[in-house]
Amino acid sequence: MKRVSGLLGAACIVALGMVGFAAQAQDAPAGDAANGQRVYLADGCFTCHGRLGEGGNYYGTTPVLAKTELPYEGFVQQLRDPARVMPPFTAAVLSDKEAADIFAFLQTLPGRRPAKDFPILNN
Repeated sequence: MKRVSGLLGAACIVALGMVGFAAQAQDAPAGDAANGQRVYLADGCFTCHGRLGEGGNYYGTTPVLAKTELPYEGFVQQLRDPARVMPPFTAAVLSDKEAADIFAFLQTLPGRRPAKDFPILNN
């Protein structure tokens, strides 16, 4: 019986470690925001998403990227295999380092302002 409880304890420790690992897997790698801005502008991301990641209406509603809440893995997935009309940015076109840099840049941008900041919306 002691062996069984010891195995269960070990299994719980391994499972908790895996949960921590999964959470860490969603963390974005450190990126260079200045280089991310350069790549974002050079690769033309701004033509649809705006210079400040504010989104737009190029091909229908284009998502806001400033302060994106999309996890890093989701961001890279969208870059590599995009939904809708966005062109794919494969690893041959945009390196993983450049993707991390763009993600870092987007996190430095001011996010959406709350509705209370717009007087016309508060009448």
